[in-house]
Amino acid sequence: MHHLTEILALIVVVGIGAQWIGWRLQIPAIVLLSLAGLLIGPILGILRPSEALGDVYRPLISIAVAAILFEGGLSLRWAELRHAARGVNRLITLGVVLSLTLAAMAAHWIAGLSWPVALIFGAITIVTGPTVILPLLRQTRLLKRPASYLKWEGIVNDPIGAVLVVVLFYYFAGAGAGNLEDTLLHTAGGVGAAVFLGTAGGWLLGRGFLRGLVPEYLKGPTALAAALGVYALSNLLLEEAGLIAATVMGVVLGNMNLPSIGELRRFKEYIAVLLVSVVFLLLTADLDPVILSALDWHSAALLAAVIFLVRPAAVWISTIGAGMSLQERALVGWIAPRGIVAAAVAGVFGPALAERGFAGAELLLPLVFMLILTTVVLHGFSLGWLARRLELSAKRQGGLLIAGGTAWSSGLAKALHELGVPVIVADNAWHRLRKPRLAGVPVYFGELLSEHAQNSLEFGAFGSLLAVTGNDAYNALVCAHFAPELGRQKVFQLAADEVAEQRRPSPEARGRTAFADDVQYDDLQRRWYRGWGFHSTGVTQSYGIEQLLDALPSDAMPVLVIGEHHDVRLLEAGKSVKAEPGERVLWFGCKDVCEPETEATRPAEKPRPLV
Repeated sequence: MHHLTEILALIVVVGIGAQWIGWRLQIPAIVLLSLAGLLIGPILGILRPSEALGDVYRPLISIAVAAILFEGGLSLRWAELRHAARGVNRLITLGVVLSLTLAAMAAHWIAGLSWPVALIFGAITIVTGPTVILPLLRQTRLLKRPASYLKWEGIVNDPIGAVLVVVLFYYFAGAGAGNLEDTLLHTAGGVGAAVFLGTAGGWLLGRGFLRGLVPEYLKGPTALAAALGVYALSNLLLEEAGLIAATVMGVVLGNMNLPSIGELRRFKEYIAVLLVSVVFLLLTADLDPVILSALDWHSAALLAAVIFLVRPAAVWISTIGAGMSLQERALVGWIAPRGIVAAAVAGVFGPALAERGFAGAELLLPLVFMLILTTVVLHGFSLGWLARRLELSAKRQGGLLIAGGTAWSSGLAKALHELGVPVIVADNAWHRLRKPRLAGVPVYFGELLSEHAQNSLEFGAFGSLLAVTGNDAYNALVCAHFAPELGRQKVFQLAADEVAEQRRPSPEARGRTAFADDVQYDDLQRRWYRGWGFHSTGVTQSYGIEQLLDALPSDAMPVLVIGEHHDVRLLEAGKSVKAEPGERVLWFGCKDVCEPETEATRPAEKPRPLV
């Protein structure tokens, strides 16, 4: 028992450590997880999970995969398909058929696999799982449409590929081998039942949430338990059909407009990150060097054909006339990292085929694992570079999103726009956006917290948020909404009025206080109307930040620092200003002569109500 406890603790610590290092160094975490698994498994021999965990090994991986697919389904929004539906439909229908067929032909003619094994290998290769795609998308910041293609294809094709493998195995080696009619009826019944269970389970659970039958603190665990329940029940009818049920349940629940869907998605994302880390380590650490040594140059040629010929050809042919740009087709045609489902399916059916004497079955497992490792490394490191070259990612990722169109914020946006910093001003009143529009600054007219904003704005270009409306509660609401996506250290709002402690919101319910604790909405507006403006000053080796601050007017207010790559760092109240040579400090103050403060210079705008 102590030995098993230490093993599980080691896996969790190494997995989350690899995730953190990946985030810190901007390296795909999946690559680090694969390398860490190889290091503690085949290379150093510290751990062989299948031996250490025994009979628990396979069920643990299966349940984790179901939970990951359920979390992926929660992230699929029908609204995303508004501009990507045709491409997605082609990728999950014609693209699947072409990928399976071309990969099977390559496996038979290049590697010499028998047709049954080659067809099952082709079915496994269509799986481009969310266990790899979603972490890569989180780091790369693709534009919404190409990200939708990869995300929908990966999440939907995972269960489709697994079920196809089961169908082919049942036809070639099952109890009813060779009986096509029996195989199709059995498959149709299992898939239909899985879709029904997933749909009904998701709808009933969502209705229960809406009627208040489940308390808030139990919604996340209840959703996870329900997903695992429909997964297990569907698997009783058709092996691996549970993956379809879990995915469908996530899609249904994620599109019911539940008030607490944001918290539910975050809870599931936390679970999925942990499970992806653990399962990837388990699978790669369990690789047997003896099995991998069975591969030869025929195997290498097959893998090269699948990566460089089969995948691009399947995508390019299937998406003809689908409304996708050449750049999008090129990106999707290259990016297809395989993940946990492919490894798990190969681990089950490869040995089963070998036991039944199918030629080349002993190569199925090592071929799939090498395909996984190769695509994870190649696509993990190349996605960001290729997306930038094809102009399919946010050109700059350090811009500023401003909530509230005031005179002061319009001036700030204009100054940043002229300095080449990505900036956008959002407000639900058209007249408040007049000044930034006339200055050529991008604006968003509408509610920033709406689903429309989530689907239409390219948030990947913005690394920080500044909420500067006249309503402190609304500012806090906006910051709380964007904190999980941007990070709490990147969401700022103005200082609140001094109130009694019992009326003051807790720090976690607000964004970080920008600039200074005594600078509030009315202060900025008054100073703007007195003639204050925004000015930028550069920091050099000979003119450091201390000298710059000493040279500013006594009442000037440093606002943010602009990096060499036009990224911004907002300044937090109570924190010292730090800037390196080559960076610029944007400050707000009176450079020449400004009017003294009078009633006439007070702002005409009124704080907007909370809507």
